[in-house]
Amino acid sequence: MKIISILALVACFLPLYAEVSVKPNIVILYADDMGFGDLGANNPHSKIPTPHLDQLAQEGMRFTNGHSSSGVCTPSRYAMLTGRYHWREFHNIANSFDGSMFQKNQLTLPLMLRQQGYATAVIGKWHLGFDWDGIRKDGAPKNSIKHTDYDWTKPFLGGPLDHGFDYYFGDNVINFPPYAWIENDRLVKAPDMTYQTFPGKPKEGNWECRPGPGVKGWDPYQVLPTLTQKAVDYVRSRKGKTQPFFLFFPLPSPHAPIIPNDEFDGKSKAGAFGDFVVQTDDSCGQILQALRDHGFAENTIVIFSADNGPEHYAYARDEKFDHWSAAPFRGLKRDIYEGGHHVPFLISWPGVIKPGSVSDVLISQIDLMATFASLTKFSLPAKTAIDSQSFHAFLTAKDATPPRSSMVHNTHPKNYAVRKGDWVLIDAVHGFGGQAAPKNWIAKHQMPADNKQSVELYDLKNDITQKKNLADEHPEKVTELKAELKRIRESDS
Repeated sequence: MKIISILALVACFLPLYAEVSVKPNIVILYADDMGFGDLGANNPHSKIPTPHLDQLAQEGMRFTNGHSSSGVCTPSRYAMLTGRYHWREFHNIANSFDGSMFQKNQLTLPLMLRQQGYATAVIGKWHLGFDWDGIRKDGAPKNSIKHTDYDWTKPFLGGPLDHGFDYYFGDNVINFPPYAWIENDRLVKAPDMTYQTFPGKPKEGNWECRPGPGVKGWDPYQVLPTLTQKAVDYVRSRKGKTQPFFLFFPLPSPHAPIIPNDEFDGKSKAGAFGDFVVQTDDSCGQILQALRDHGFAENTIVIFSADNGPEHYAYARDEKFDHWSAAPFRGLKRDIYEGGHHVPFLISWPGVIKPGSVSDVLISQIDLMATFASLTKFSLPAKTAIDSQSFHAFLTAKDATPPRSSMVHNTHPKNYAVRKGDWVLIDAVHGFGGQAAPKNWIAKHQMPADNKQSVELYDLKNDITQKKNLADEHPEKVTELKAELKRIRESDS
């Protein structure tokens, strides 16, 4: 009895949020083209209910200043999985028949975690390239869209299994061929036709599907439900195993084609896209429930974020439904204005992160590599993950110092922006990388006309919507930030 009493007394004085000694499981839920303002926890005016992700925010820390590396898909994924700014290697997405975007033998997040004893799996959108040349038949033209020009009996190399993942299930990209399921390095069923497009129309926007090989009868509406079930099944399969696991779940949604299943129609007040976000939230909720059901919830770090801001359909959505997906920011996907890369960012770590925490520190998805290296006591080799800054100590409350003070934003080769403290410099005539804002949106949000200056400077502390260009008023700050951008771009060691 005395021993029990002493132990109980000691326990009373232990920190409430002490770091766990057992390696935690890691789950990354990664939405596609979901804006900061689409998440209810971020936007009190959102017309889209996201109860499962809002609950995740309540269970952990919500970062209000989290960023992806790019304003488009592939570069952001590459940067997160390598700890390197994408622009050090490339700027574009991996197109339908592109090879791997990784360098040979490059250290990746899953490879690092596998070396630290983790089982690693990715279920969902890959979009980082495959070795198409390895399955193309002799004499067939490069990048052929014909299904008969490929030997589908050969392994599908150059993908997840060659870059650190033990298991893969997905369809590469929902709107890219092959329109077929890939499990590990094999197609579940070989393509038997060549798609030009799909019949009918999606519920909002266009199919945006590239032509190419596929399985007859392929139904894009079944992609998200199938991937979600596979992820739930993977979590279930880990029950009873002592080996920690890393599950990367890159969703195909709410990226176009905007195709919520019928059961989600009308669940939001933001049209079909809003309903697709509701289904995205539901998919995440199913995986979170699987973690609870199978005893993993208390020792799993869950991260939710998105690869970039919302697609240009957001302008029409704002006009029709009064829902601005990138709220409160200016800019969308492809832009280096905040809306292009300032994304939802949630981290839950039971017993370590205080529930309901909110942080405005500057943080990037690139930082996950160094953070998990620190957490698992992995010594990163020289010249790997050079842009990643660990926020492990920040999460565990061992160090209140913000993990980073500056960051480079980029989508297109010639347009860069740099953030330092509360200031951001757009080192270009403007921050649009895709469609410029239409006049009706500019009028509604009282945005100024473009003054065609060579740079734009904003004080985000006082102007988060980037309305007032202060470049003329603070030339010294322009000089300082240009020097910071030059320093970061030239540092590669």
